[in-house]
Amino acid sequence: MAFSRQQIDDALDHLRARDPVMRALIRQVGPFRLRPERDRFWMLVRSILSQQISTKAARSIRSRVEALVAPEIPSAENLIRIEDDRLREAGVSPQKLRYLRDLCEHVLDSRLQLRQIGRLSDEQVVESLVRVKGIGRWTAQMFLMFALGRLDVFPHDDHGIRTALRNLYNLDNLPDKATSLQIAELWRPYATVACWYCWRSTDLEQPQQTDATRYPV
Repeated sequence: MAFSRQQIDDALDHLRARDPVMRALIRQVGPFRLRPERDRFWMLVRSILSQQISTKAARSIRSRVEALVAPEIPSAENLIRIEDDRLREAGVSPQKLRYLRDLCEHVLDSRLQLRQIGRLSDEQVVESLVRVKGIGRWTAQMFLMFALGRLDVFPHDDHGIRTALRNLYNLDNLPDKATSLQIAELWRPYATVACWYCWRSTDLEQPQQTDATRYPV
């Protein structure tokens, strides 16, 4: 579900009023431009493929996997038909191959119902996703933010968020969970929007290398 203009305006008004640091950051970064991903299945595939490798390598493997499925759409039905050897040749590791197979099986036997998952609460979504091998809580939280457009998600253990909090709030070290949650309490119920600005804060220090409107892998 896309963020409505009213939701974004309400979120920005709230963040500016509650948090002077966020108010200054919003002024520096500019408009909120996150657009939720429409293809929920493919976002999860991309998340699995990107684990523990560089973004560049992940995108290369993703492109080769997508080419194997083409001209069909990248669905569970079509991906599961691709032979293991061909996926391995595309750069998919044995472990990630098992994860992809498990994801496909969860979708195909309806244990994971991606079309209806938006009807669930945030925590129910997380519980549904982490049953799939290779999907942990962080990936589930990214799914909430970038696929379902949930407004109040705070991945406190995300390295980029912790780095941004350290820099923006002049902390001596990367914040622990308690400190991160304390800061984020100011943002509720719009933590997702604040997190997007935290991620964008790194773009102020170096040339932007990702599309800020989309899930970055």
